[in-house]
Amino acid sequence: MTATTNPRERPPRKLGLSMAIALVMGNMIGSGVFLLPASLAPFGWNGVVGWVITIGGALALAFVLARLTVAHPDAGGPTGFVERAFGRVPSFMIGWAYWVSVWTANVTLAVAAVSFLSLFMPVLGQHMAISTIALIWIVTAINWQGARASGGFQVVTLAIKLIPLLAVIILIPIAFSRSEPVVLTPFPVDGLSLTAVSGSAILTLWALLGFESASVAAAKVDRPAVNIPRATMIGTLATGVIYLVVCSAIALMLPPAAVAASEAPFSLFVETYWGPGPGAWIAAFAAISALGALNGWTLIQAEQPARLAERGLLPAWLARQNRHGTPAVSLLLSSLIATACVVLNNNKSTSEMFTFMAVLSTSVTLWLYLACAAAALRLRVAIPVALLGLSYALWTLWGAGISVSALSLVLMAAGLPLYAWTRFAAARIASTSA
Repeated sequence: MTATTNPRERPPRKLGLSMAIALVMGNMIGSGVFLLPASLAPFGWNGVVGWVITIGGALALAFVLARLTVAHPDAGGPTGFVERAFGRVPSFMIGWAYWVSVWTANVTLAVAAVSFLSLFMPVLGQHMAISTIALIWIVTAINWQGARASGGFQVVTLAIKLIPLLAVIILIPIAFSRSEPVVLTPFPVDGLSLTAVSGSAILTLWALLGFESASVAAAKVDRPAVNIPRATMIGTLATGVIYLVVCSAIALMLPPAAVAASEAPFSLFVETYWGPGPGAWIAAFAAISALGALNGWTLIQAEQPARLAERGLLPAWLARQNRHGTPAVSLLLSSLIATACVVLNNNKSTSEMFTFMAVLSTSVTLWLYLACAAAALRLRVAIPVALLGLSYALWTLWGAGISVSALSLVLMAAGLPLYAWTRFAAARIASTSA
């Protein structure tokens, strides 16, 4: 149904600065960070450098998005910038693929949340598909109530998910102040390895995806020309610094082999420098972290197709709103597709499903970043930083591999028949009404 036009009814409230920051940070801090130290442990100090490069690249791209928002506040987000720079077809291809990547990422987050929760309630793990679908629709119900409801939930879950990250930061000086010395992983005798740094940077990028969230949800942010740049830069910088400190500490202050073999590196760190009691609760925080990210990305999965529909790149009915200002049709359709993904992949193991969805989401988002950096150059916005962002995006695409990049390109092209049908239908309606 369309939004009500009752003049006595207040318009839907939008996200303020704090909620926009929570959207950015909450979407960046998902389930991956709790497992990432195990993947980075073999890289040692190369992983630290990988973090620095990734954070620098993310900040460059975040700055580009911020400046594009100020220069073109009515563009409607990243795909709008691409349309102004390169036209409707490239904008649709990027926007379509990004939408697909969001609901595939939501499946990943829901699976991760259920996996962590099943440690406390084993029955959830015994019915993984049903539990995952139920969680998807619970979060869908929250987002149905509007951006402020989703934003409030995002603020609460962000506050909770930061607890284990801050606990690690607090334990670092405590560990060094003990009488027993901390044995740090030594700096490599042969120096840093470009191959190892590149490999670690690809892993760290997955943890930093989402800094574009406030820009994508521009229609739901109050004073977007002011709050989106601030939320994007503050959220990206804060998350990047936290990740750098926390993941580096776990990877360097514990034996690399033990961290690499651990299924819960955060718990291992807390148990080593505090005790076994608090470490047992890390899984609960990880579940809440995944749940909060699922909430934020569910907002994005509704907003993205709605913005494309408003510009005539997708059928107009995808932009219809309910009385809370939520693009209801887009929200329901996206959640239905995510549900179908769970059902179709039910025969795969949890790890197989997680890996496939993560790779697809990461590869497509890389193309979005590349397109936005190129759009900034074409529109002559923040040119020096846009060049840095473009170089970083190209480097990460190269590091991701040809197969991943090809998969995302196929996904972009797969939506072209829908675009052609949408344009044909619009032209037919226009000719009939003329």
